[in-house]
Amino acid sequence: MSATDQAARGALAGADRIAAAFARAHAEDRAALVVYLTAAYPDVATSRACYEAAVEAGADILEIGIPFSDPMMDGPIIQAANQHVLDAGIGVADQLALVASLTHLDVPKLAMTYVTIADTRGYAAFAAELAAADVSGVILPDLPVAEAGPWLEAAGGHGLATVFLASSVSTEERLAAIGSASSGWVYAAGLLGVTGVNSLASDTTLRLVSAVRRHTDLPVAVGIGVKDRDSAAEVARYADGVIVGSAIVRAAGEGDPAGAPERVAALVRELRAGVADR
Repeated sequence: MSATDQAARGALAGADRIAAAFARAHAEDRAALVVYLTAAYPDVATSRACYEAAVEAGADILEIGIPFSDPMMDGPIIQAANQHVLDAGIGVADQLALVASLTHLDVPKLAMTYVTIADTRGYAAFAAELAAADVSGVILPDLPVAEAGPWLEAAGGHGLATVFLASSVSTEERLAAIGSASSGWVYAAGLLGVTGVNSLASDTTLRLVSAVRRHTDLPVAVGIGVKDRDSAAEVARYADGVIVGSAIVRAAGEGDPAGAPERVAALVRELRAGVADR
């Protein structure tokens, strides 16, 4: 990509870049594929290669996990990856330096972390760091939408989208607030609990996606419980996007780091085929 192309891409607000990714997938009559990987896992160089492999294999959007010591949403696989990075002493600044090295990947990147990290670094400072690293948006699963005003102001000032989560127990009032406050997409949790533990509850998730759509025109992407081609294909029949995390992180960390990029690529290719089976 030329410097001119990179400058033009950088001029787009994060929400616009995300919308363009969903629009490309829609034009190809498929759901968008969102791939989560923990930053710097299992090490910085292998992590960079895994992100590159994921995009080459068909990821439309990258979700960058910024490790936190007490994650409320992440299950045992991602928790272990987070702890591995924290134990290695790889801090947020080094993780964002890794993200900044991925500007050649022409897909939106969103940081997924917890509000304690944003609060500790300062909302304005953290938003500026993310924007400088070519991040398009943020997912803070423990930030209540009713208390999100200060973060939304900081994020908006740096062109960052903010994705809020909806679950099957969200009231209509809460879904309306989530739909109004979100930008980029709305994240529909495919099941209650943490990631990487149970299989998708398809009937419940379908009803949730329908309920969210009553309150927003944004794309609705489903995560938690998607792990292979079949589950990706099932979700792609009714959702605009499919989010896969624990299965990808497992592929990155389950063997020799030298083979991690190809393991990630193989799974992403399988999932990409699934999101087209609609």
